[in-house]
Amino acid sequence: MPSRAAPSAVQPADLGFFSALVRAGSLSAAGREMGVSTAAVSKHLAAMEARLGVVLVNRTTRRMSLTPEGELYLAQARRILASIDDLGQQLGAAKALPQGLLRVNATLGFGRSHVAPLVSAFVRKHPAVEVQLQLSVNPPALTEDLYDVGIRFGPPPDARVIARRLAPNRRLLCASPAYLARHGTPKLPGELARHNCIGIRQGDEAYGTWRLAAGRGRGAAGEAVKVRGNLTTNDGGVAVQWALDGHGILMRAEWDVERYLKSGRLVQVLPQYATPDADIYAVYPEVQQLSTRVRSFVGFLAQSFAQQGAEGRR
Repeated sequence: MPSRAAPSAVQPADLGFFSALVRAGSLSAAGREMGVSTAAVSKHLAAMEARLGVVLVNRTTRRMSLTPEGELYLAQARRILASIDDLGQQLGAAKALPQGLLRVNATLGFGRSHVAPLVSAFVRKHPAVEVQLQLSVNPPALTEDLYDVGIRFGPPPDARVIARRLAPNRRLLCASPAYLARHGTPKLPGELARHNCIGIRQGDEAYGTWRLAAGRGRGAAGEAVKVRGNLTTNDGGVAVQWALDGHGILMRAEWDVERYLKSGRLVQVLPQYATPDADIYAVYPEVQQLSTRVRSFVGFLAQSFAQQGAEGRR
């Protein structure tokens, strides 16, 4: 009589169970969500751990936390569940509506002011999508599998990811009229070294050096200016507020200062010189390019940014 194969350590039903357990935050909350008792949830978890031979969750009377093995199991479970969901959508009708978990990462200031409102509008349009928005000063690499779509300034250096340009964007030099009235308006890039310049430490960008060019294109003559000032931050919104308060000259993305330039609260400095572009991109791994929810979200962002840009030019 042939022997029966031993059951696999990882059961398909365990993936959804564990993801729901972590999302609920406790055994009792998971039981309520699943419609079973806390004891049943605990028994299921214990059976999983026994098959795997590792502890996935540290349990106390008040809370639970994932072990390193639990973190690994959760990440892989979510990836597998997302792939199953995407496969179902791809095999279904071409008009399938986006659904499931979508993890979005964006920089702190731009994410708060521009991406978060669009996430709200997207979920209102597609309520079957569950969006987790992560805001980071220094966004993690896509290879860490912490998000599905990242919103970035400038094209990504990694050619292995998909990058879709969502909107044009320039970095501009600007200051308040009050600051320029007190300290004068620089006429040449080299004069910036004598001014109080507001510093922003973000990502891998070279801090304290501003690059300007006399015109655009590859033939434009560039100049690197070492600047200094008594105010530095890693939050772009804070830096803009300091410029509005009259503390100095700031280099910031046009999307963040355009409304203040239009109202006159900030004035562009050295407008005849070009600074590095900071076009807005959506980046995501190649495996996500067939995902209905990723494609729908990126398309929604592109359309929304284009509409905002058109309204801003009127």
